[in-house]
Amino acid sequence: MDVLAAARAERSDLADLLDALTDEQWEAPSLCAGWRVRDVAAHVISYEEHGKADLARRLWAARLRIGRVNDVALREYRGLSRAELARFVRDHLEPCGATARFGGRVGLADCLIHQQDIRRPLGLPREIPADRLRCVLDFAVTAPPLRGFWHARGVRLVATDLDWSRGRGPLARGTGEALVLTLAGRRGVAADLTGPGAAVLQHRLG
Repeated sequence: MDVLAAARAERSDLADLLDALTDEQWEAPSLCAGWRVRDVAAHVISYEEHGKADLARRLWAARLRIGRVNDVALREYRGLSRAELARFVRDHLEPCGATARFGGRVGLADCLIHQQDIRRPLGLPREIPADRLRCVLDFAVTAPPLRGFWHARGVRLVATDLDWSRGRGPLARGTGEALVLTLAGRRGVAADLTGPGAAVLQHRLG
């Protein structure tokens, strides 16, 4: 598949979503612990146009604590209005900078997962195109920031809505969307899965 084209389409979908949200929805909590919907939107753009030098600067500002780099990056964009955030996404459909790594897979995965971080708590489901979802599922298993291999260790994941499976161990079945969010470590999503492996993931991820 054309990963960059998929990333552009995913970002366009996200921009449409952001434009349609109400003020109340904009301030609602997301699946990302401690982040509102507006924080997730700001995070999606916070690595755009930034390369290795900016990452090093942010890492230094985070006192070399990898887990705090996202917070440092978020502070640089948190002051933008909802209209500015949505416009930034629409003006940057093609991944550029850190998000262009791995042929654009970073940008695609980041946008797809975070769009669901917004949609799920707001009760706004969507049908994710199968090619995008399959690409992100494959990437999420090995992508260092997501640590999917660790979150799903010792469990076999099987998608019920597309031809995709990974891992060994007790079986956990569910939609590709639920599986990719589980691989990303989102709390509570494993409750949507079935099978003996689902219980393992629910205990592990909360």
